[in-house]
Amino acid sequence: MSNSADSPGTDASPAPRRRVRPVRVLTAGVFALAGLIFFTSFNTAKGTNIRTDSSLLKLSDLIHERSRENGERDESNGALRAEIEALAERDNGSTKAEDDKLAALEKRAGTQKLRGEGLTVTLNDAPPDARAKLPGYPEPQPDYLVIHQQDLQAVVNALWQGGAQGIKVMDQRLISTSAVRCVGNTLILQGRVYSPPYKITAVGDPEKLKKAMTASPAIRNYMVYVNVYGLGWKVTDDGPVTLPGYSGTVDLHYAKPID
Repeated sequence: MSNSADSPGTDASPAPRRRVRPVRVLTAGVFALAGLIFFTSFNTAKGTNIRTDSSLLKLSDLIHERSRENGERDESNGALRAEIEALAERDNGSTKAEDDKLAALEKRAGTQKLRGEGLTVTLNDAPPDARAKLPGYPEPQPDYLVIHQQDLQAVVNALWQGGAQGIKVMDQRLISTSAVRCVGNTLILQGRVYSPPYKITAVGDPEKLKKAMTASPAIRNYMVYVNVYGLGWKVTDDGPVTLPGYSGTVDLHYAKPID
């Protein structure tokens, strides 16, 4: 049956099909997508508030929790190691010469406490609203105002170069396999996380240690940022200090090819 509005006069040609407007298709698609999102959210939440559910910890909270656990395990490992060494010293059948050789190796490995004259270097971020203090320098970018991995590594390397007998970063003793790494503005050292200010303590001749830091090109570059943008730099003579022995694992973990 023809409609007079669609077929004027006596023309028997079929009425044109109604076109589906793209706007209507898009609107329907948006509503369908919204429904899918609501369903997915409901299915994920399972009756909980997915914004405030305490079981969904922030990544930063998880990292700090793991850091705390690693610190407790290091302390436990250190206490157990001291107990084992005390038991072994009772009667292990070794000669005094062998015991002295073992003690010397443990001292060089950093697993025993070390006492001597020391100094501490403290590095800190600049104020967040810092501006260039000297003419001719650009206004700072955000990464100008924070301590970077290479800054910490420069100090540690200079102290070793200056004859340091042992080095402690924050509260941990460095050994030959220690890696000083930064992620963002945090330091990750041997499974534990630290925030600035960063303290590096070394045992050795204070004057030689200071001389080695002054001669370091990387530290001289860092001092430009200290003077221009206000990065933190402080060197203090500590007098006699005692560095803790390394208490973490000494096993090496490495990848293995698949057979």
